[in-house]
Amino acid sequence: MNAKRLTRGIQPVLAVLACVLIIGIPLYLLVITSFKSDAEAQVPDLSLPTTWHIWENYGRAITDGDVLGGLLGSLLVTVPSVFGVLILGSAASWVLARRTSKLMGLLYSVGISGIILPPAVVTMVLTLQSLGLDGTALGMIGVYMGMFMATAIFFTTGFVRNIPVELEEAARIDGASPFKVYVRIVLPLLRPVIATAAILVTLSVWNEVFYAFFVLSGGAASTLPLNLFNVASQSEYVKNWNLIFAYVVLMSIPMVVTFIIAQRRIVAGVTAGAVK
Repeated sequence: MNAKRLTRGIQPVLAVLACVLIIGIPLYLLVITSFKSDAEAQVPDLSLPTTWHIWENYGRAITDGDVLGGLLGSLLVTVPSVFGVLILGSAASWVLARRTSKLMGLLYSVGISGIILPPAVVTMVLTLQSLGLDGTALGMIGVYMGMFMATAIFFTTGFVRNIPVELEEAARIDGASPFKVYVRIVLPLLRPVIATAAILVTLSVWNEVFYAFFVLSGGAASTLPLNLFNVASQSEYVKNWNLIFAYVVLMSIPMVVTFIIAQRRIVAGVTAGAVK
């Protein structure tokens, strides 16, 4: 019994220590290096800066990295992408969950295949060029919606299957159309899982840079990760880790705030899905 109690007492301590090592130390290194001078940041370490360059480093990162323009571009791409994924994905999940034919099973498999099958970059770029959408925010929104629709379908379909069908049947008896059934009955019940999917998709879209590089390079629109890549590739920034890390901190602040505000909904969505 004593051994079991000792083990139970040690497990939380080990979990906290693991979080500190895996998350805390890299985060501390990121923030503290962004406060150092160019010379001290050549080789990042855990030591405190001898002279603090907070306003200088973050001011240069904002100016040279076009943080405001990148922030506007990220919002312009992220918000419509997430909204479209959640609305279309939840509607598709409702249909896939309520119809049990072999065709619907096949469509569900195709719908969630995007989780493990990445889009072909060359085909994607050529398609956007033929449509005149390469280098535009609209083209990037279409790419992200296609990429992350599978995530919304995967999360939501199982949740819909556990919603009592009788609720929808009662609404139909009262004369509600399929659209009204979805909007007034199904969609409100999907709030927990939609909130979870929204945070996951938002984080993925906000930090994505690989496909943005191919779609938006040379265009008028840009995003924070793409601006970071462009700045970090310049010769004067190659070893200036203080400026690069300052930009990373600035880029991460909106998502950190979003996660802090919405973390309860994430836990509620995961718990509700597990219970159901």
